[in-house]
Order: sequence, then structure tokens, then C-alpha cells
Amino acid sequence: MTYELPLLIVLVTTAAGALTVRDLISAVFILGSYSFTLALVWALLGAVDVAFVEAVVGAGLATVFFLLTLFRASVKDTEIRRPPVPVVAVVGLPLLAILLLYGAGDLPAFGDPTSPASTHVSPTYLENSISDTRTPNVVTSVLMDYRALDTLVETIVIFTAGIACALILRNDDQ
Repeated sequence: MTYELPLLIVLVTTAAGALTVRDLISAVFILGSYSFTLALVWALLGAVDVAFVEAVVGAGLATVFFLLTLFRASVKDTEIRRPPVPVVAVVGLPLLAILLLYGAGDLPAFGDPTSPASTHVSPTYLENSISDTRTPNVVTSVLMDYRALDTLVETIVIFTAGIACALILRNDDQ
């Protein structure tokens, strides 16, 4: 895969840029580009549904809502005030990253047909999808039948976030 390393570099660069930039509008645009790059990563990994949601919600709606909120806020409320970084974060986060990278070595290779997900869960969904759900599309049957409660909760979270944004952005002058 020739795009993995450049996408990782762009992700780390945009995340660091959003943390170090001096004004919030620039941070919002950088976070939007971070979300778009993350959508590309999800698409590269084959999770097209997650990539679509990341592009629409992360890069699109979140950026628009952040910008609308910033344009309605006063100038003093948009100043970035950064407290000093705790020593625990400076030492602990790199150690956590090293531990996660060490643990990632035990994960199965991407696309490995002998991985636990491919040998235990996937065959059940693929074999029983039509008889259990009467849905010819396996992805739809997994999202809307096997994982219906999870999908419902995700929908409730997005709906609640939309209501919160509408309440924040409503015009009280009327």
C-alpha cells in the first residue's frame, strides 16, 4: 500500500496543527482537513460506510457548525488560552503510544482470512443473512438487523448533537 505512510503523516501533521494554531477559525479548518484525511484512511481500509459518515459528519457538518458558532461568538470568547502541558502527559502519552505499537504487533494481518473475525463472526453473517433477515445485502442486514440497537443509539447520538447545535445557533433576538 503506497498511500499509508503519506496519509499517516498528514493525519499527525493536521492533528498537531490543530493543537498549535493560534486562532480557532484556523483550527476548525485544520480539523476539517483532518476529518477528510481520516475518511480517506477509512475508505482505504475498506470501511466505506465509516468513511462516508466521517466525511459528512466530521469534515462537513462539524466544520460548518463550528464556524457558525464562532461567527456568533464574541471576539474575547474565541481567544485560545493554553494552560501549561502537564508532565504526566509529556511522559505518559509517548509511553502509551509505544505500548500500543508494541501490542499492534500481535494483531492479525489486514485481510487475513484466518483471523478470529473472519473465522468466527463473518461466516455466520454471510451464511445466515438472507434466511435471518430476508435482506439480500449483507452490509444492510448487519447494520439494520444484527446491530439494530447499536445503529439506533448512534442515530440518537447524532440527533442529540444536531439538536444541541440548533439550540446553540438559534437566534434569541426574536
